[in-house]
Amino acid sequence: MPAPKPSLPACCSVPEADWPLPQALPGLTLHSCRFDPAQLAADDFARSQLTLPPGIASAARKRQSEYLAGRLCAASALRQLSGTPSFPARGADNAPCWPPGITGSITHSHGWAAALVGHSSAWRGLGLDAEHLLPPARSERLAGEILTPAELQHFQQLADEQRATYLTLCFSLKESLFKALYPLVRRRFYFQAAALVEQADNGRVRLQLREDLDAEWTRGTCLEGQFGIREERLLSLVWVPAH
Repeated sequence: MPAPKPSLPACCSVPEADWPLPQALPGLTLHSCRFDPAQLAADDFARSQLTLPPGIASAARKRQSEYLAGRLCAASALRQLSGTPSFPARGADNAPCWPPGITGSITHSHGWAAALVGHSSAWRGLGLDAEHLLPPARSERLAGEILTPAELQHFQQLADEQRATYLTLCFSLKESLFKALYPLVRRRFYFQAAALVEQADNGRVRLQLREDLDAEWTRGTCLEGQFGIREERLLSLVWVPAH
C-alpha cells in the first residue's frame, strides 16, 4: 500500500542510506535505522501511516517495534530506488510482499533494522540477515545443529576466540540464503541444506547446496555472498543475479 512520508515514531530513528558490507553491488539500496522497543508509543504505527497486521497487533512490544523499524527502512529504501515509498505487506508465509518489479529483504537485530531493495530485472533473490555475535558458550551448544560435518570439523580446529564468530557467520549466511531462495523455490529448508565452502579475507563467501531444493536449485549449486562486522553485529548478504 502507498506510504506517504510518515511522522517519526517515538521508538525509531530516521532510516538512512547505509552499506555496512565490504563490497557495494550495483543497483542495490540499503537503508537502516535504530529502534528501542521500550520507547514504542501507542500511536507509533498510526503516526507512521502503517497498519498493524493481525499477527503483529497481538505480538509483544519487541516484535512490534522490529516490524515497524523494518517496514520504515523498506519504505525509505523503496523511495530512493523507485521514487515511490511503500510498506511491503506481510504475506501468509510471513515473508514481505514487495511491489511488482522489486526484490528485497528485511532484517533486524538488537535495536538495529535494515532493508535492502533492487530491481528484479537485475536481482532474482536477495537475502539480508543481521545477528548479534553469539557468546562462546551458546555457539558451542548450537554448533551441532547449525553446522554441516565439514563446517563442524573446521569449527573444532579454530581457536576458542574464533569459534563464536564462525558459528555466527554460518548461522547468518544460512538465514540469508533462505531469504534469497525461498521466493524462488517456495519450500522451507534448514541449516544442513547448505554449507559455507569458501571465505575470503575481503568478506566474500561462497555457499554450496547439499540437497535438491527444486529442479533448478540442485545439490552442488553455489551462491555468492558477503559479510561484515560492525558494533558486535554481523551482517550477511546472499544474492541471486537475474543474469
